Amino acid sequence: MSTRTAVLFVMLICAAAVFAQQDEKKGVVTYSDGQVKRKPLTDELWQSAPVKTEILSGDKIRTYRQSRAEIDLAQLDIVRLAPQTIIDILKLYEETEEKKLKTQINLEQGEIWANVHKVQMETEFDISSPVSAAAITGTVLRLKVAADSTTQLKVYTGEVRITNAPENRTLTPTSVVPHQIEAPHEIPGPVEVSVEEWLYIVKQMEQITFDKSGKIVSKGKFNTNDYDEKNTWVQWNRQRDRVTGAHQ
Repeated sequence: MSTRTAVLFVMLICAAAVFAQQDEKKGVVTYSDGQVKRKPLTDELWQSAPVKTEILSGDKIRTYRQSRAEIDLAQLDIVRLAPQTIIDILKLYEETEEKKLKTQINLEQGEIWANVHKVQMETEFDISSPVSAAAITGTVLRLKVAADSTTQLKVYTGEVRITNAPENRTLTPTSVVPHQIEAPHEIPGPVEVSVEEWLYIVKQMEQITFDKSGKIVSKGKFNTNDYDEKNTWVQWNRQRDRVTGAHQ
């Protein structure tokens, strides 16, 4: 091999490496206020995560008291962390056996606001909590996990399919809109039963809340005049959506 050919070969290898790196789906911290940290999959220590910090599959991100963060995932989706929140990015646009790009985030504690672009047939975007798993499709949502794992999902646009049995693929989706209840009748005394497996479709301006065992506490409509919708966290997220031009 001539010297010139060898040089060209090396240049091609370097160019291929650069393009491969550019093609790798990554996230980046686009807003960091207060104490925000990242823990890579291969590290036991938490590291400071200022703006422009890269986020990869396997990373954990956390915020502390009076702290907030925003993560831009491959310039496609936005996830924001409220104070005292921990998320685990299990997968970040990773290719599955079915040739789909899958993103999977677990909310361990705290609250997130997610603005997810319209999911195409070849992509999947899932967000889970200690007692549920949700499939996201072109949605703006809030997901909150309390200290006892009580979980609340609110959907602002689009729809979300949420279940307490992510491994059960045979469940029939049910709307969260309340059904007419039966007339009063005599019921037997309390007995111990297992938590029923369910899959609900939560649509625009609907919420669902369930306890630490996965049982539904409440479900139905909410509106922007509710007290919970007037807090600074919601208002800040709405402002950030306008500033960043996030998908609506």
